[in-house]
Amino acid sequence: MVQSLDQIRRPIQSELNAFERYFRDSMRSRVPLLDRITYYIVRRKGKQVRPMFVFLTARLFGPVHESSYRAAALIELLHTASLVHDDVVDDAHRRRGFFSVNALWKNKVAVLVGDFLLARGMLLALENEEYPLLQIMSRAVKDMSEGELLQMEKARRLDISEEVYFDIIRQKTASLIAAACAAGASSAGASLEEVEQMRLFGEKIGIAFQIRDDLFDLGDDDVGKPRGIDIKEKKMTLPLIYALQRAGRAERRRIIRLVKYHHEEQPAIDEVIRFVHGSGGMDYAREVMARYRNEAFEMLYTFPPSEVRHALESLVLFVTERKR
Repeated sequence: MVQSLDQIRRPIQSELNAFERYFRDSMRSRVPLLDRITYYIVRRKGKQVRPMFVFLTARLFGPVHESSYRAAALIELLHTASLVHDDVVDDAHRRRGFFSVNALWKNKVAVLVGDFLLARGMLLALENEEYPLLQIMSRAVKDMSEGELLQMEKARRLDISEEVYFDIIRQKTASLIAAACAAGASSAGASLEEVEQMRLFGEKIGIAFQIRDDLFDLGDDDVGKPRGIDIKEKKMTLPLIYALQRAGRAERRRIIRLVKYHHEEQPAIDEVIRFVHGSGGMDYAREVMARYRNEAFEMLYTFPPSEVRHALESLVLFVTERKR
């Protein structure tokens, strides 16, 4: 049974409470407009899964230090900046049930706000001589940007293989969870080898996390959300890639044509979804997701049993079995 986030948070609840104040302070500015926008962003914060990974990973190696709060703030500043920029790129006007920053203050302001958040994260590291954390964050920014651009490039031709798909999600999605786990370990004094081990641990979780999103989009669960958004955006997800690989040449051409030229038409979207379900794409993606999750568990089980290890295990289950 998957535990609730409230249950998972218990070993680090005091750290998360202190982090909320730390994070708010890290976003302060002398520009009134920026303060209004960052206040709006903080009010509509999400589940704080990435800071949870930072603190739980840190606790695997020792007590939480001031460096751990900076690590969590860096990761959350980067995550928030990426969401603000993503909404501009995608021309999205809603985020977590609220209006996006670009919907309320237009694209130019939203881009500048995202830039400010990235700069605040870098300065937070530099001002405190947290050079390993700055390196981890900078690598994540590079990977996320490259992954997004690679996906855009491949969306034009719809020629994504499984190998390219994993390259994209490893950079675009998994890199941030990998950075959270690496930053947590680094902040607690872990060795370079241990930091890299936790980065790989987070990367496997991030890949499983993205595959779970792929399954949602194709109707894996009745979550009350519209299906086929990835198809509308011409994103090639793992279930669809697998189904196309096993289709005959004529069927493959027909489905690719639907995605390429009719991706905004609901009957075409529904037909693509039926094709994926009927071709075993969903079952295959679930198997791959479970494999990455189990590989993450194997790495986690090299640590002795503890309340923190159990909470991390539960958090991994939560992000890969969540109902949105």
